[in-house]
Parts: sequence; C-alpha cells; structure tokens
Amino acid sequence: MKLDLEAHDLLWGMTADCLADDAPLWVKEVLLRGDPVVVRREITPVDQVAVGVRGQLRHQRYASQMPRSAITKQLKPEVLTHVDTQQFEHLAERLQSISYIMKNFSGCWGYTGSFGFELATGIETVTQQSDIDLLIRAKQPFAKTQAVELLENFQQAGLNVDIQLQLPQGGLALKEWARNSGKVLLKHADGAVLVEKPWN
Repeated sequence: MKLDLEAHDLLWGMTADCLADDAPLWVKEVLLRGDPVVVRREITPVDQVAVGVRGQLRHQRYASQMPRSAITKQLKPEVLTHVDTQQFEHLAERLQSISYIMKNFSGCWGYTGSFGFELATGIETVTQQSDIDLLIRAKQPFAKTQAVELLENFQQAGLNVDIQLQLPQGGLALKEWARNSGKVLLKHADGAVLVEKPWN
C-alpha cells in the first residue's frame, strides 16, 4: 500500500519501540495511549516518514520517524471539515464562524494544529488562547487579493488564524504571502528557502 503522505496528515500506529532510547517519558505515554502523530517535513529513508508527537502542554513537541509499515490509519486535514460540531460544544461557535468564512472560498482546506488534533481524537487540546491552524491546498497560484480578503474576514470575526498554503513545492504562510511583495519563505522537506515566485 503506497500512501500519499503530506505534511500535517495525522497517522495512527506508531509505537514506543519506534522511539530513540533517550525519548522523554511523556512521548512514550502518548504513544501507549494510541494517539496519532503528525507528518512533518524532513527527508527520510523511503521506508520511514518524519513525524511529530504532541503532548498535552504546548512545549511538548517531539520529532521522530515512523516506519511506513506501522501506519494503521491516515487522516488528512480536509476530512476534519466534515466533523459533527455538536460533538464539540466548546468549539462549535468558532467552527461555525470558520466554516462561514471558508464557504466563500472554493478550494480545498482543512484543520491542523490543536484544532485538527482535537477534532480527530476528541482529546481536549484547544484553549481560548489557541491559534486556529488551517491548511489550504494551493496547487495553482493563490491571488494576493484573495489572501488579504481572507485574513481580513478572520480578523473581523475576532479569530486568530495561522493559515498555511500547501503548494506542490512546499508550505507557505498565508500572512507572509498576503503582506510581502518580495521574497517569501517556502518550507521544503530539506529546509526553507526564500523565493519570489513560490509556484514556479
């Protein structure tokens, strides 16, 4: 089974024996509980995938690798736009506002970060202070006017968002694309580069 794995996908199946010997105890506890890990950008051997493990606390983030053969389930951010908001009463208002803003946008998008993790697992990770992390699939160039308008809509709604554009070539922050007329930072598997035309 050849899985199409991209940054921000959630994966299940990683076990504590995939970890380095010096991995913190909290990381082992997270994996023993069966929590998913998130795909991150890094070059790995073909049979491995770079992943991040998240703990309950904001600073608890751990970078590792997972054998592709261990993956039992994969969830892409855009799948999480279809969850039943009634199951997440404390998030429902924000989720409805986000959906309302994004419904005027025809592209493919989804939840990442703490929002994505909670929607996927039901484990409460979102606080009132949490940024709302979103991902937009942007195979074609994304108009700067549309980027500015989208950010203004979220600002008017009082929602603090961190939106990543997922290009075929890597990841790009929407805020940077909207506000920058020169070079922007494009994140690749082998690092980040400054480019003027990220879609070229």
